[in-house]
Amino acid sequence: MPGTLSPPLEDADHVLGARGAELELVMYADFQCPYCHAAQPVVRKLREEFGERLVYAFRHLPLRGRHPMAESAAEASEAAGAQGKFWEYHDGLYAMQPKLGPELYEQLAVELALDAARLDEDLREGRWRKRVERDHDSGLASGADGTPAFFVNGRLHAGAADLESLAGALTA
Repeated sequence: MPGTLSPPLEDADHVLGARGAELELVMYADFQCPYCHAAQPVVRKLREEFGERLVYAFRHLPLRGRHPMAESAAEASEAAGAQGKFWEYHDGLYAMQPKLGPELYEQLAVELALDAARLDEDLREGRWRKRVERDHDSGLASGADGTPAFFVNGRLHAGAADLESLAGALTA
């Protein structure tokens, strides 16, 4: 049903905070989207403000037509996640957003002490493509038509992606 998170959070999702927390915030995002980049400090502040009451999840929604590097960045983040460093890689991609591409993917792998050759092989073989596609398809099925798209407690947030609006939606 559009407007409802589908599927609900699963074990495969990337989460910060305790699953089953009182409040849930899911962000569908694109690593090349400037608005997603701008939303990162908002998410950090929400996590600080709500603490253990909030579980935050990140799902991929690469806007292929507008952002040609978004899909490969999403796959690279999944490859890093397979090596236990999804969130660190996620933060690195946003911090270096203008430089998205194979050189940055390798640079971040080295900086995070990942197996860079394995990450490169994962990308060449498309090992994480289906995982990214799963998120993408679930975002569209849930009613996300752009990025960032936030789901608050399982419902699509129609308001602004600013601190006040999202905090208000979480506590409504």
